[in-house]
Amino acid sequence: MSFYDYSVKQRKGGDFALSQLKGKVVLVVNTATGCGFTPQYKGLEALYEKYHEKGFEILDFPCNQFRGQAPGTDEEIHEFCTLKYKTQFDQMKKIDVNGENEDPLYTFLKKEMPDEAVKGLKAKAMLKAVGKLSESTKADSDIKWNFTKFLIDREGRVVGRYNPTVEPKSIDADIAALI
Repeated sequence: MSFYDYSVKQRKGGDFALSQLKGKVVLVVNTATGCGFTPQYKGLEALYEKYHEKGFEILDFPCNQFRGQAPGTDEEIHEFCTLKYKTQFDQMKKIDVNGENEDPLYTFLKKEMPDEAVKGLKAKAMLKAVGKLSESTKADSDIKWNFTKFLIDREGRVVGRYNPTVEPKSIDADIAALI
């Protein structure tokens, strides 16, 4: 299976076939509105504004698996993001990214790119600490926390996995290379 073979649930209901994104560069992110990394929404929106017209999309998947940091309904989460961070990209339905109820897309993403590059002692220490807090992180390839990012190229290949400590602006050059 490829990235384009999956469908995801839209925030307002119904399925969204990822095949609609063929030929685009896509950043897939699991997010939360009550997390220390939540301000990354600002950086995600900056990337979206910079590259959207050139064929860039962001798929935002709220996830409440990490200490309940994505409370609220899908609509409440969307309202928070659009009001506080002026996001223009849409959120999908809230999902699980690890465990027995994990979304099949995340099973695929983790299989394609099981490890996230972690640079710096501070980032390594932070990820180790949050990994211990996460009750859903069991396997090495599991998502460790909110704001883990996967970069998909125009052919639907997973070409990057970025841990939550990686700020969106740090991915800019990787996106630019694919655009």
